[in-house]
Amino acid sequence: MPMANKPTSKGRFPTLPHSVETGVRKLGQNLRAARLRRNLSIEDVAARIGVSRFAVADAEKGKPSTGIAVYAALLWTYRLLDQLTEIAGPTKDIEGTTLSLTRERARAPRQSTLSNDF
Repeated sequence: MPMANKPTSKGRFPTLPHSVETGVRKLGQNLRAARLRRNLSIEDVAARIGVSRFAVADAEKGKPSTGIAVYAALLWTYRLLDQLTEIAGPTKDIEGTTLSLTRERARAPRQSTLSNDF
């Protein structure tokens, strides 16, 4: 499903699908909980990943304009990066797998004869 909205000059999206906003907000809440469980301050985490405390706070608020690298770095800090690498993995893409199976060739493509001319 194509996204009709393009970011504004300030990097904001005028309207995102509700499920996208909710998902990003939930990710931010999860990251905040992970930081607090580890008894780390926003300043500590920001220093570890080389960003401002505002970038960490924005990620924890689930701001869509926050770059994915910030989210990835936070996951790395909390030793949760392996969960990111599993997102959209081929084994978890049930719809894509189903679609690819319905479009597979019924037989192998015709083989062209090889020439021995060099």
